[in-house]
Amino acid sequence: MLNAMIVEAEKDNVVVAIEPIQKGETVTYNCAGAEKSLTAQEDIIIYHKLAACDIAKGEPIVKYGEHIGLAACDIKTGQHVHCHNLEEHREDLESKE
Repeated sequence: MLNAMIVEAEKDNVVVAIEPIQKGETVTYNCAGAEKSLTAQEDIIIYHKLAACDIAKGEPIVKYGEHIGLAACDIKTGQHVHCHNLEEHREDLESKE
């Protein structure tokens, strides 16, 4: 049974819990039509994110195909991704001609 979801398989590096998940529990999600799983490294609140893969400090956090910030530290697969390890990053969208 799925307990997390991922939308943009090629881009996303986080999954969203669709029910509360306990540390050590198997997280199962659908990625490009294939069922994948990982182990939660922490308790995850419903609708919060967890890393679908290792994310290095400074790398973009991608949810639903969109960059939502940068990793403030190294984040391991299955760890909670939230404001404690994610920093805001606004892209400069102005043209620099």
